Amino acid sequence: MTKLGKFEKYLIEEFFDDYRAGALSQRTFTRRVAFITGSMAAASAAMLLVGCTPEEVPRSTDPMPTPSPSLTGTATGTATGTASPGPVPGAKSPLSVPEGAPGLVTGMVRFPANGTDISGYLARPESGAPGPAVLICHENRGLTPHIEDVARRFAKSGYAALALDLLSREGGTAAMDRDAVPGALTAAGIPRHVSDFAAAFDYLQSQDFVEEGRTAMTGYCFGGGITWQAATELPGLKATAAFYGPSPDLDKVPTIKPAVFGVYAELDQRITGALPALREALAATDVRHQLTVYPGVDHAFHNDTGQRYVEAQATAAWNDTLAWFSRHV
Repeated sequence: MTKLGKFEKYLIEEFFDDYRAGALSQRTFTRRVAFITGSMAAASAAMLLVGCTPEEVPRSTDPMPTPSPSLTGTATGTATGTASPGPVPGAKSPLSVPEGAPGLVTGMVRFPANGTDISGYLARPESGAPGPAVLICHENRGLTPHIEDVARRFAKSGYAALALDLLSREGGTAAMDRDAVPGALTAAGIPRHVSDFAAAFDYLQSQDFVEEGRTAMTGYCFGGGITWQAATELPGLKATAAFYGPSPDLDKVPTIKPAVFGVYAELDQRITGALPALREALAATDVRHQLTVYPGVDHAFHNDTGQRYVEAQATAAWNDTLAWFSRHV
């Protein structure tokens, strides 16, 4: 089997945890791993590596899953529409801001990135007065109603919030088979994603409603890892907040320019277990940083549409993020 990259390994381990916890069926787990690895033989080997029993592993000669025809599409070159006004499906957080909330302007925008156009969901205060901005990186599910809700929460707090759809070139998250989304994200490559956020940064800086030099970035799970990577490569960022994503390569930590905030879950030892090395690497630099472990919660505790959401700690992490941005953006 071809050696797994950091993000491929991260996602496969995450899906294995979800499968073991009963949140994913064996079929869904197998499909997602196969889309990431590119073949059933490689998927079988990867599933054994993360701890599946031989009985749980598909035969390496089984055919690759195909994306569901009813859930796939091709890029049209135009932005998708916004959700209908109303609450976010599945949202449980008191912080949730419905589509159509007064005082906000929301919608999909398109802008150039490396010779093509990509899209993102933009939410901002209606006043249009110059203010801070924040880039948002979605989870391995792509751009979802939950992430659009997060953008509106930032907008309600005074930010111009831009949540990219990192699968814009593939036709957009909504056009894809859900199980194929993580594999499409890893196949696109981390450099492409960071480059797209660099283009999004430039787009925001060109807008009258964004105050020059006041842009932050945040991301969740997979998006937390992209946020850490962006912190090592995009010096124009003033601050970042990475929620329980894979840490940056430690040799790149000295290149970080923004003030970095890390959100971690006590029970998420797969990710939180790597904190001591990251703390040591940050302590050896002059990077402004804060890494907070929230007690009694597990991976993805901030996502109020998921099974691991915990209101008290999710609200605390949100308020801590706003406080960090208020100090450094």
